[in-house]
Amino acid sequence: MASSSMSSSSSWTSKQNKMFERALAVYDKDTPDRWQNVAKAVGSKSVEEVKRHYDILVEDLMNIEKDLVPLPKYKTVDVGSKSRGNNDFNLRLMKNMRIQ
Repeated sequence: MASSSMSSSSSWTSKQNKMFERALAVYDKDTPDRWQNVAKAVGSKSVEEVKRHYDILVEDLMNIEKDLVPLPKYKTVDVGSKSRGNNDFNLRLMKNMRIQ
């Protein structure tokens, strides 16, 4: 039985993750019965599963902050190519964008 619980907790859909993130925003650390509320908001996960998912999230964030997670290798964009269609327009918008 433990193996089915483990496989259930390790497989989260995009929708479940989004509901989990929203629930964390609503039910902060000072909320009574936080994990019960988060599990109820996700709908298909137990209290133990949402706690474990949260622990994994915190661990991932700590590793990112410590620069232990490598940056993704993005594809380079060929600026000279005319076969991009809307991407050309988006590229021009991004060229003039300023990040504050």
